[in-house]
Amino acid sequence: MSDTTQPADKQNLDDFLGAPATRPWWRRPTFIVGAVILVVLVLLLSRCFAGEAEGGYATQSVRRGDLQVTVSATGNLQPTNQVEVGSEQSGLITEVYVDNNDRVTQGQPLARLDPARLQDAVTQAQAGLSSAQAQVATAQASAALARANLARQEEVYRVSGGRVPSETELDSARAENRQAQAGVRSADAQVSQARAQLSSAQFNLSRATIFSPVTGVVLSRSIDPGQTVAASFNAPILFIIAEDLSEMKLEVRVDEADVGQVREGQRASFNVDAYPGRTFEARVSRVDVGANASGSTSSSSSSSSTAASGTGSVVAYTAVLLVDNPDLLLRPGMTATADIITSERQNVLLVPNAALRFNPNQDAQAGQQGGITSVLVPRGPRRGGRGGRAQREVGIGAGSRQTVYVLGEDGNPRPVQVVVGQSDGSRTEITGGELQEGMQVITARLAPGQVQEDKNGDGQRGQGRQREGQRGGGGEDGNAAATNATAPAPAAGTPPSSQPPRQPSPEAPPVGPQPSPDARPAPGAAGGGGERQRMRDMTPEQRKAYLESLTPEQRAAMNERRRQRREARPDGGEASPPDGE
Repeated sequence: MSDTTQPADKQNLDDFLGAPATRPWWRRPTFIVGAVILVVLVLLLSRCFAGEAEGGYATQSVRRGDLQVTVSATGNLQPTNQVEVGSEQSGLITEVYVDNNDRVTQGQPLARLDPARLQDAVTQAQAGLSSAQAQVATAQASAALARANLARQEEVYRVSGGRVPSETELDSARAENRQAQAGVRSADAQVSQARAQLSSAQFNLSRATIFSPVTGVVLSRSIDPGQTVAASFNAPILFIIAEDLSEMKLEVRVDEADVGQVREGQRASFNVDAYPGRTFEARVSRVDVGANASGSTSSSSSSSSTAASGTGSVVAYTAVLLVDNPDLLLRPGMTATADIITSERQNVLLVPNAALRFNPNQDAQAGQQGGITSVLVPRGPRRGGRGGRAQREVGIGAGSRQTVYVLGEDGNPRPVQVVVGQSDGSRTEITGGELQEGMQVITARLAPGQVQEDKNGDGQRGQGRQREGQRGGGGEDGNAAATNATAPAPAAGTPPSSQPPRQPSPEAPPVGPQPSPDARPAPGAAGGGGERQRMRDMTPEQRKAYLESLTPEQRAAMNERRRQRREARPDGGEASPPDGE
């Protein structure tokens, strides 16, 4: 009886003293902390054991094809001859005869200044000319009087036998005659000066009307009637006229790393945002010798622009491309992105650039970083991480010897020495070595369960290979599984029915995750859900290597599926996909 009433008495005592109620055992902090630690341990163990499987290899067939090496540059379209029309005179604009987009001919009036002040200057110059002409008449009369006086004195001197007039008087008469003749010439010069002033005033009056210097189209007009033009040292620009828009020029800025490949006469193509999907042809007509670091695409720059200026400036060189514009679709000022064809190769052996970057040793070392150690111990920066890749990119130059890897008969990578040629950024020409057409070069390592798309659009799953001495079987079975997963795809043009189906070996059980019966088709098939899920499971490096290994046809199919998904959405939009597309 006492044992039964003791808990009740304790509860009453706790209520009387106001003590907090006792929490249930499952809500105590000790239990919560223990559950969190248990979940973390489970995750660590799963991460540790998940790092023991290896994927297969992504391969791509070596093909022959055409290679086109291009240099990309951006710039703006300009007329071949653009004239800026200004005013030599100052005054009030009374009339404007043209507007933007008007076609004008040479000598056509464009605008007119108030001529009142200029007309007054002409009248004043005419009066000055009349005054100068009157001064000439006066000087001529004085000269005639001086000649007559000199002649009379000389006659008297002759008749008197030299007695009268005196020598002094005779010399004075001769001097007066010469002064009169000089006065006539001075008056004639003043007449010429007055005539010049009148001509200048008349010329200024004629400049009150602004005429078009060329035949073309008015691109811009910067004045309106009633505005005042003040012409001082620099003539104000009133109109900009393009002489001929059927032929234009594209001025692009070529980076200093690419300018050595650009030559006069090379073909080019460009596109503008106004006409998406349409390509226009051009031809390189000039590559400037001086560097243009100001960031402007105009070739008329100051003298200081011929040298690289300041820290952080991008050195570039201006290249001029001639463009035919018979339909007048292109307009001045449009921003264009041009691809200048610097080299063309026909029917050469091509490999993807990802095959030149692939190194199984580095990839294996990266794969061994898994397990519980990589989870508990944070991974520090790798030595030469980005720098090592940059050095390898620099080493892949035309004429250099490189190593690519192909799948051997045992399913392991086998190195092949090659000599590389030109590259377009995604494919590289092979000019020498042991690589043959049709061989499958390795471009990346696949994750366990990852599917690679082959030429015919069928998918093959890269099987995870068990390491030798690990749990789950010996090394031979793992190699057999990897060989089966990364077998070469059938040659292009061969019907799928002519390829014998691959049957798994009964002695070697499949290793790694297997596709379910209702799995969706691989990339290139109609469905895309499985592809998106597989790309979500990839690491960023694996996803990048997979996208680089795709052919242009496979990329086009991927973009088409993406467009169909976007159209299928009710709102007509699409969020950024998580599958790396």
